[in-house]
Amino acid sequence: MTIDTEDLRRVIKTALAEDLRYGPDVTTAATVPADAIAVGSFTPRKAGVIAGVPAALAVLDEVTDYEVVSKVEDGSRLAAGEPALVVRGPVRGLVTAERTALNLLCHLSGIATATAAWVEVIAGTGCAVRDSRKTLPGLRLLEKYAVRCGGGVNHRLGLGDAILIKDNHVRAAGSVTAALEAARAYAPTLTCEVEVDTLAQLDEALAADAELVLLDNFTPAECAEAFRRTKAAGTGTLLEASGGLTLDVARAYAETGVDYLSVGGLTHSSPALDLGLDM
Repeated sequence: MTIDTEDLRRVIKTALAEDLRYGPDVTTAATVPADAIAVGSFTPRKAGVIAGVPAALAVLDEVTDYEVVSKVEDGSRLAAGEPALVVRGPVRGLVTAERTALNLLCHLSGIATATAAWVEVIAGTGCAVRDSRKTLPGLRLLEKYAVRCGGGVNHRLGLGDAILIKDNHVRAAGSVTAALEAARAYAPTLTCEVEVDTLAQLDEALAADAELVLLDNFTPAECAEAFRRTKAAGTGTLLEASGGLTLDVARAYAETGVDYLSVGGLTHSSPALDLGLDM
């Protein structure tokens, strides 16, 4: 797993600018002696999968001098009270960096923890869970990084790195076949996926040798039938189930033979993992 350092730097500069736009940290300057040094531990209050340790360190890099006492790798599963990151440095710097570092660490760890729960539920089925573009503006690359930390896989990063033909595109083009033909002609080197709402549309996509088909709001029984038809067609088409999926039904969908479960909630609805900075 790698994190985009340039994107991370952009996010951190924006976050710190929000905190410091009205002036320096007056509370800390007033109450903390300038020469105070402490050891600070970023510690989860609940068990979870950690993501964002490099982000927390990058925040500290922008704010203060420090040394790392210990740290875990992103993707590690920690028990409550087990430190994710321990550093030693000036108290003023640690306190000024605290909220920005925790905002990122808690948010990204929440996504990783939620993703890991999905991965665990569908383990052994051969199906993978992946995200969508339902991300917070400005945080997409970090949130998708957190999905990978939890064991999930990423869908496209933006509108230009892969083709996803949705229902409105199909209507505009006139049919599934017409939309696929137009997309392939326009960007022949990009991965191309088409959304279908019915088994009849799936048959049309299979006849057009679609690379990847998104089964929108299909039931598990319909997904199983879609898998049967795909295998019978012999096209090598991959299938992705999407729409209203929950952990309760995840395994039922994964066992139908689909290759992916599309879960937008990984990035738009995962609760933050509660971590604190203890000094």
